[in-house]
Amino acid sequence: MSLLSITWNVSPTLFNLGGFEIRWYGILYACAFIVSYILLKKMFKKEGVDVAYLDKLTFYCFFAVVIGARLGHCIFYDFTYYSHHIIEMILPIKETADGWRFSGYQGLASHGGAIGIIIALIIYSRKTNIPFMWVVERLVIAICFAGVLIRLGNLMNSEIYGFPTTLPWGFVFVRDHQTVACHPTQLYEALSYLAIGLVLYYLLNSKNKRINQGMIFGLFLALLFGVRFLLEFLKNNQESWEDSLPIDMGQILSIPFILAGIVLVILSWNKDLGKTLDIKLLKKK
Repeated sequence: MSLLSITWNVSPTLFNLGGFEIRWYGILYACAFIVSYILLKKMFKKEGVDVAYLDKLTFYCFFAVVIGARLGHCIFYDFTYYSHHIIEMILPIKETADGWRFSGYQGLASHGGAIGIIIALIIYSRKTNIPFMWVVERLVIAICFAGVLIRLGNLMNSEIYGFPTTLPWGFVFVRDHQTVACHPTQLYEALSYLAIGLVLYYLLNSKNKRINQGMIFGLFLALLFGVRFLLEFLKNNQESWEDSLPIDMGQILSIPFILAGIVLVILSWNKDLGKTLDIKLLKKK
């Protein structure tokens, strides 16, 4: 570590067993689900909802995030390649000169994960009688804190960082062959998500009558994807073809979420946008 930068040369692999790697990213991704479960369990218990409903929600969200994030990356960022390698899109393996090998899902898109979760929650709501807006406004708070861990995983992988900087907290990502300090945008996002999560949690428990159903979800979309949009200006493009675009793919995909969030906040200002949770109805299931 120098006076003007931080040398980052941390191995992304926690340990390796006969070619089978356990990476920090995978560990932190798993921790994101654990932290989310603990937070949601506290919220469900506080409002008298059986934890069994949370277990079902966890099942829905796990597959929605993994499938959505994976398909999002393959479709939005590298469709040319994966359209000819369908197996690699679906399974965590890669074809090499020595045959197939386990590779993990090296490529996950948060926008795809967001779409997957929304679809899963619509299905979950219909199956359980828990109103969509009630569950999503609690889930997004957990997602903020999960996002902190996932971005720390990106830091451990020395990936998705920003342009060169002379700021004293710039990181030299040695493992990615960088020789100059760059913006640690992974940390910028992690801290932003933490702040958004804390604000939304405060508002959820606020006595303010203006906090109607729909507002927390709207604020989540507008703030989180707004931060993502702005920080993309500091990042290197993930794919070379993005260099020809006026804004990168991450920003393009963020715009619909930001607009939807603003609309939700405006519409929820004077009225609830969802049904009230009926505990009695849940107990009949």
